[in-house]
Amino acid sequence: MNRKPSLSLAAALVLAATATLAQSQSPAPSAGAMTRQEVKIERDEFMRSHQWDNAYGNWVLKPGFEAPAGMKTRAEIKAARDEFLRTHRWDPSGDVWQPIPEGPRELSKLTREQMRIETREFLRTHDWDVAEERWVDKRPAKARKR
Repeated sequence: MNRKPSLSLAAALVLAATATLAQSQSPAPSAGAMTRQEVKIERDEFMRSHQWDNAYGNWVLKPGFEAPAGMKTRAEIKAARDEFLRTHRWDPSGDVWQPIPEGPRELSKLTREQMRIETREFLRTHDWDVAEERWVDKRPAKARKR
């Protein structure tokens, strides 16, 4: 009497294992997947236009190559950061950036140390989003205190 449930359990396990193997080895590539040749071409193009920079610890464009269309320059990104720093102040007690209600402040009136501290805090809490072309808070929404 115990053989019947154990046989059906064994049959179910074998069926589940073979169905999973059959699905994982489908010969047709999924829509949007790149072929091996396309990946090699993309890699070669990237290596032709970029070089590793040990100072930055990142890939940079080789001299003579232009950045992709629509990408902001380093100066534009820094200007966006400076604009944010002009209109916001770091509040260490709340661990949050507070907008300044009276309007933009003069960054030239800050000491070098104050500017260094605020820039460090800004870069710690924000990342540049290339797709949206704006600075975004990199902390999870739960960690932000508003």
